[in-house]
Amino acid sequence: MTPVLSSNAVRRGRGTLATLLRRKMLYPVFQPIASLEDGGIYAHEALIRGPEGSPLHTPDKLLQAAEFESLNFEFENQCVLTAMARWGSLREAGRLFLNISADALIQALAQCEFEGLMTMANTLGISPRMLVLEITEYERVADMDQLAVAVRQIRAAGVSLALDDFGDGRSSLRLWSQIKPEFVKIDKYFTKDISQYADKLKTIQALQQIAAIFGTSLVAEGIETEEDLHVLRDLGIPYGQGYLLGRPAHVPRFQIEPKARVTLRDRSIAVFPEMRRTASAGSISRLAVIKAPTVSPSATNDELARLFFSHPKLHAIAVVDEVRPVAIINRTTFMNEYSKLYYREIWGQKSCMSHANLEPRVVERNHSVDDLVGILTSDDQRYLVDGFIVTDNGRYEGMGTGEQLVRSVTETRIEAARHANPLTFLPGNIPISQHIERLLASGVPFVACYADLNNFKPFNDQYGYWRGDEMIRLLASLCQAHCDPRRDFVGHVGGDDFILLYQSDNWQMQCEAIIAEFAQQARALFDETAREAGGIQAEDRHGVPRFFPLTTLSIGAVIIHHDEFTNAEQVASVAARAKHDAKTSEKGLQIRVNKGMLLASL
Repeated sequence: MTPVLSSNAVRRGRGTLATLLRRKMLYPVFQPIASLEDGGIYAHEALIRGPEGSPLHTPDKLLQAAEFESLNFEFENQCVLTAMARWGSLREAGRLFLNISADALIQALAQCEFEGLMTMANTLGISPRMLVLEITEYERVADMDQLAVAVRQIRAAGVSLALDDFGDGRSSLRLWSQIKPEFVKIDKYFTKDISQYADKLKTIQALQQIAAIFGTSLVAEGIETEEDLHVLRDLGIPYGQGYLLGRPAHVPRFQIEPKARVTLRDRSIAVFPEMRRTASAGSISRLAVIKAPTVSPSATNDELARLFFSHPKLHAIAVVDEVRPVAIINRTTFMNEYSKLYYREIWGQKSCMSHANLEPRVVERNHSVDDLVGILTSDDQRYLVDGFIVTDNGRYEGMGTGEQLVRSVTETRIEAARHANPLTFLPGNIPISQHIERLLASGVPFVACYADLNNFKPFNDQYGYWRGDEMIRLLASLCQAHCDPRRDFVGHVGGDDFILLYQSDNWQMQCEAIIAEFAQQARALFDETAREAGGIQAEDRHGVPRFFPLTTLSIGAVIIHHDEFTNAEQVASVAARAKHDAKTSEKGLQIRVNKGMLLASL
């Protein structure tokens, strides 16, 4: 039996929405929530609609009217009851997600409406354990503890909970922690175009870690493309919802849309987007620091000298006013003056500030790499002699040398290049290894190709690094052009070495096209004399002048079956050997299968 709505606003209402509620003219549609593991229908979400063709047909217009007519609770209450009544009449056995705001949920429990809802569910033959209350607008709740009490009552009835649109800017991590919902729906902002944006992918991976802590299942909302579905499946998101899987309909679906079924049955591995420009990002967290003593601005030259005498390896001393560094005094410059005849007698008790550099280089612990590179490339190179002062939140922490600064920047850049090559912005060694591991774990066959330039060093020596970089970027663009970004992975190991991981069936044709197009386009990087001669005169690695043909490309390819290799290092090693064979045979493309046994040379 349907509970009677007690609101006087509905009975007396003359507004448009009040009329719809009084006449019970709202109706539900159902959108599927699918398992991204097997493509089966896991649940349906009930979505409310007004009369077709009317101004209040769509959900946003209905919600606006409810707010305008002060019928929020009455509207939500009837939405839930209408959806349940329709679901019960269809004799559906699956799970049903019902939207309700946090305020309406608390109010329903306070007015014992929830007990009526459970009575209705039993009358309709709907098991409470198949109901999921999807909490919306929880940012309006002033008393989280009150909501937590309501949640306990709901759980006691066997009903599950979900948080809607998590990550839309209003969501609360505290609420997730406090009520520990069975489901959290990821806002469509993070799922839309996730196949193209690495920051969205990283955000969802972070949400997965939180979900694991709280024992929550994630539902990806707003899935509209095969590429996004592929990535979300490979990330391990258990459930998904969106137009690609199925649009809202008057009756529940028995299966998801054909395009989505094909995508989920495709066992190839999605290529995750990478952070292309991480090589210039990050901070120097392990900057070397010398825990050196300091002097105050009032210290005398004699006091400063005694410090230098007691610390013979100290290159400079910072002048610190309480905790804030204000200057730096170089050891060599000061000691040269202090050792002069009669200096101590005349100047020994004078202030040491006459020898201070009042514009010292100060490096904060969390300085970005780009900030430090700016120091290295600035016109003021005094840091090479004076060193620099290290601070932590503006407070003096210690001293550093110019050598340490150069080393820190270099090490950080090298580490960043392992993630993304700074020249091509293609994924570096770490993402390459991670993708190989994913391919091996999936069990799908793939082809690992190692590409390397022939006679590149003589070209680079002859024309300089600028044109050498141009040739490497040319190779990078050709590799990307002849790979399907949804299935094939292009990585830059370093220098003129590239890795291509193909799942596409036409990989051999694409490799041949890369080799041919590179041979044609790379000619333009040589001068006319070299093009006519077919090469250049240059010194070899032993300093002996000889003739080198125009730069060409060699690719070693290995057909990989997961049962032959256990880790990425083995795959990279056999691909490198195939590349070596391709370079020595000068055949362009060389293919290996069966643990490195030679199959063909092309």
